[in-house]
Amino acid sequence: MSVEGPIGTFVFPAAPRERQFLFVAGGTGIAPLRSMIRHAFDVRQAGRLHLLYSARTPQDFAYLPELRRYARAGRLELAVTATRDTRRGWRGEQGRITSDRLARLIETPDTLCFVCGPASMVDDVPRMLVALGVARTRIRLEEW
Repeated sequence: MSVEGPIGTFVFPAAPRERQFLFVAGGTGIAPLRSMIRHAFDVRQAGRLHLLYSARTPQDFAYLPELRRYARAGRLELAVTATRDTRRGWRGEQGRITSDRLARLIETPDTLCFVCGPASMVDDVPRMLVALGVARTRIRLEEW
């Protein structure tokens, strides 16, 4: 038996020069980003990891208890936003991902960014990141 992978271009680099990482997930786009974040923890990647995670409703967030544990432990800066129906008790932000929300998570233009989610988000977020000073070469996309 042989095992290969990961295969493709949407992967966390083996030895990144960057020390700031931003993961932007929409809905189930969290799946590959969660794997990258866990990989960064496993290899003890130097630097700071930020995650901006958007879902329709509070019930649509996958892995949220795990992600909140990472945030409480200081391993991940986590920001969540629900774009639609929110109920009482929701502690995250409301609305779509905006440039202002992204700006709070970009400490330097040298941030390496990973974006995965619905087509509209994958179209909008890179333009916002570029407008915030992040070079297009530092923005990795996965479209589905």
